Amino acid sequence: MAARARAEELRFECVPEVRVMAWADPSATAECGSERTNLPDAVEPGVTYRGFEISWRAAARLSDQ
Repeated sequence: MAARARAEELRFECVPEVRVMAWADPSATAECGSERTNLPDAVEPGVTYRGFEISWRAAARLSDQ
């Protein structure tokens, strides 16, 4: 799964809480990651970020059982 977002302007009123969880039955392995342009990993409340882009992806693989 993958997603990409771009915006001319973005402002956070509070620091967002972000969690990504993956699970499966039977067990699986999973990973995710993001790449950001003009947007720090830890955003600050009240700061306006301009001209940003973020790409996010997640992948999971079922184990052979």
